[in-house]
Amino acid sequence: MADGAGGQLIETRVEGGIVVVQLDRPPANALTADFLDEIDAAARRLAGDASVRAVVLRGYEKVFSGGMDLKALPSFDEAEQRAVVDGLNSCYGTLYAFPKPLVAVATGHAIAGGLFFILAADYRIGGEGRALFGLAEVRVGVSFPLAPLEIARAELTAPMARRLLLTGQPVTMSEALAGGIVDEVVAPDQAEARAIEKAREMARSPAEAYAAIKRQIRGAVIDRIEHAVANLDDPLRAHWFTDETVPAAKRVLAGEG
Repeated sequence: MADGAGGQLIETRVEGGIVVVQLDRPPANALTADFLDEIDAAARRLAGDASVRAVVLRGYEKVFSGGMDLKALPSFDEAEQRAVVDGLNSCYGTLYAFPKPLVAVATGHAIAGGLFFILAADYRIGGEGRALFGLAEVRVGVSFPLAPLEIARAELTAPMARRLLLTGQPVTMSEALAGGIVDEVVAPDQAEARAIEKAREMARSPAEAYAAIKRQIRGAVIDRIEHAVANLDDPLRAHWFTDETVPAAKRVLAGEG
């Protein structure tokens, strides 16, 4: 049953208390402060809905999310920069702390901020093909806000973190599987069905125990993120962009970076 969340998300409820949430901001699910806030609010609502047992998060077939909206980025003033930093911290923090099973399904590219939707999930399913996973922030000339940095440290192996964060170059789906970014890879036309199946399987665990064990595993990271969100004390809120950021973003957008 397609419920339709409105805005830039599509929610579909399927048997067993599973909700499929699709990011729906064409053409590439580029991130803005408003989009991040909408995802954050939806995740909080689903976390508090007793009829929801698990969530599957997906993007489009060819792109999960391309990360920040580079077309809009050059015009950001300081208030807009703070809004994005706050949005990234709160949204990814909410997803990482989501108390129910969260399964991500990616058949297309997940770049920069787009990759953190995958990393925040409890189980990640990729689709066979040419999809790329990467963290392009260094090429765009921006540092990582606290939440994405903490999640990258927790969820990536040290060699993969070094490679992605410092080169800015993406890895293939097969490399992502070998490096633990995704847990399994299936045919693209089977990916969502497999994600629903996995979510249903994970949702069979007692809900309170699942939430408690997830907090045991991720608690220290979640605490640091929640503290930063509650106290607005991420240092990047004061000065996210540098003199390098806008020129670098324009080069990347032009395919030169």
